[in-house]
Amino acid sequence: MLDDIAQAVLAREEVLKYPREQVHAYLDELRTTQRHKFYRALQHPLYPILRKIERKHEQLHHVTTAVRSHRIVYASNHKSHTDYLVEPLVLDDNGIRPPLIAAGINLFGGPLGLIHKHVTGAIPIRRNTKDPAYLVTLKAYVGEILKKHDLFFYPEGGRSYSGELKPVKTGLFNAALSADRSDLVIIPTAVAYDLVLEDRILAHQRSKKRQRPFSREVAEMVRYAVGYRSRAFVTFGAPISVADIDVHSRTDVLALTRLVRARIGAQYKVLPTAIFAAAMRPSIARRDLEARIDHLLEELAARRANLGVTSGRQAIEEAAEPLETRGIVVAERGRFRVRERVVLRYYARTIEHLLVTTGRTH
Repeated sequence: MLDDIAQAVLAREEVLKYPREQVHAYLDELRTTQRHKFYRALQHPLYPILRKIERKHEQLHHVTTAVRSHRIVYASNHKSHTDYLVEPLVLDDNGIRPPLIAAGINLFGGPLGLIHKHVTGAIPIRRNTKDPAYLVTLKAYVGEILKKHDLFFYPEGGRSYSGELKPVKTGLFNAALSADRSDLVIIPTAVAYDLVLEDRILAHQRSKKRQRPFSREVAEMVRYAVGYRSRAFVTFGAPISVADIDVHSRTDVLALTRLVRARIGAQYKVLPTAIFAAAMRPSIARRDLEARIDHLLEELAARRANLGVTSGRQAIEEAAEPLETRGIVVAERGRFRVRERVVLRYYARTIEHLLVTTGRTH
């Protein structure tokens, strides 16, 4: 039996021209249910990892104000598989209504897939398909979903394998705009970690060539979680109204996506590990590293970056130990030396979009 959302999708003019059986199959795949109370009560498979991440939030007032009278689409950068838990839990911790989450279809295999589909309210997305029937169905489905729920999605697509802020894709922006809601706003959201749990996996793979089973990635994450501790900063930006955006205008949609990306980048929290990595050389004296960090901090302050550190001394005090424990750098007789150049570059690139002259970690 079709639910109200599926019936509304099937009644859309743009969907009618595609084979009904094909659209039905895609709707079955997309259909999701959020049982929020059960989700909070679950002993989630990633809980042993999640409890090692201290959740912090900034500028939550933008959300608490907007949620009173607007339908919200959260658009966030994508650092880690833990994003799917950390960011929605920040909202839930503060009593904000839970959004549905658009997630890669690779997360929907096995028991975890059942949890995502029937408890967390995650929508499986085929990121690389060009099938017009699927794309039209997805766009219509998201448009109908937004009549009843908020939505959280990652416009970069997958996680950043290089560390840098990637270009954003327009697909889900178009889908959100198709909801045709005058009260719809986009809240740019930035997440930053002292240490990304999958840093080695991401940095060494660098470019994503194929989808791996999520269960395999979980196993790798569990291995790298030994001794892992981190803070996660989730920063919410001012709502962006889409009331005047013409969904049929490619120029309007591209301008919107660029604005959202720029806001996300500006809000991104500059943490000690990132500024340490950006200033690092293959081998450098502590005093020289401190001076290089101070220079970069002056540049970032002039650009009004969201600084989580104010001096080179503080950055070294807070970043050196976790990076050394992680095997990324080593301290020897008052000098720092790089051990994992590829991973250190990954962290340096996380703030590259904020710098005019980037530090070179090699």
